[in-house]
Amino acid sequence: MSRSPKRILIIGVGSIGERHLRCLQATEQAAVGLCEPVLPLRERIASQYNVELAFDSLDVALEQPWDSAVVATPANTHIPIAMRLVEAGIAPLIEKPLAVAEAGVAELVEALDRTQLVAGVAYVYRAHPALQAMRDALLAGKFGKPLQVTVIAGQHFPTYRPTFADTYYNDRARGGGATQDALTHLVNSAEWLVGPITRLTADMAHLKLPDVTVEDTVHVLARHGQVLGSYSLNQHQAPNEMTMTVICENGTARWELHRHAWRWMATPDSPWEEQVIDFKSRDDWFTAQERAWLDVLAGEAEPLCTVREAWQTLRATRAMLSAAERDDAWQTLTTEETLA
Repeated sequence: MSRSPKRILIIGVGSIGERHLRCLQATEQAAVGLCEPVLPLRERIASQYNVELAFDSLDVALEQPWDSAVVATPANTHIPIAMRLVEAGIAPLIEKPLAVAEAGVAELVEALDRTQLVAGVAYVYRAHPALQAMRDALLAGKFGKPLQVTVIAGQHFPTYRPTFADTYYNDRARGGGATQDALTHLVNSAEWLVGPITRLTADMAHLKLPDVTVEDTVHVLARHGQVLGSYSLNQHQAPNEMTMTVICENGTARWELHRHAWRWMATPDSPWEEQVIDFKSRDDWFTAQERAWLDVLAGEAEPLCTVREAWQTLRATRAMLSAAERDDAWQTLTTEETLA
């Protein structure tokens, strides 16, 4: 059954806002407007995508009726903008991370509960069909109880974001650094598979990325309840790869994002079995996220990631940043050099 197009406002049309706009248009189920204060960017995006409603301020944009709005601004502005949308009766889809601090999150959750508006957080990994299939298998008990989750990821960030040093990335207060920019995706996905992180320690450093001082390399040891977890991420290696492995009592499942595939092995030393998703472009995956959000707006589905779930991931990433700054998480060993 065909549905009437939803009126959706994109707030902020940097790289991720532009992708939301483009992929929403690809669904052919959305009438899209945009809000962007930077004139050259606003004019370029409006012209390139033939967007008639382009506003220079949120005040002016909200004079129009909208079913939903995508909050694609720096992370430190997500909560106040989302609150404005909820107060205006507009369902927000908030880019990840939910925020850079917990201030205001409880109030947003209370406002959503009070108004009964739907809201989601755009952790796009949850829209990946391979991860969804792997989660379904885990929840169905195909491999028994999860025991351990191991995540290894890296990419050459300047190749994919050439202007990263001139954006929010160099400022943790705006959502920058590898932990809030990239690791948050991995943590959110792992929590979706095996449950929330309950305990952790972390180490991180700036090792290579030019023209920034925030961390580009992160290691984390975590507990997801009884499930042991480990995360290793950098944003400067040559291969663009990510693997998320869940070891269970009766088998192992692995998501390989760089191959758009998940694989599994139930018998020791047997060949991997696998399912590969045939994406023609990266936009196919993001368009799946937009279709899922349109299903939510139509009352046909629940959000892929709720605000409460993203709040849990925010707590975890904040704890990682805090743990990395403390010395009490380390055991100092006596070496031959210190003995000499």
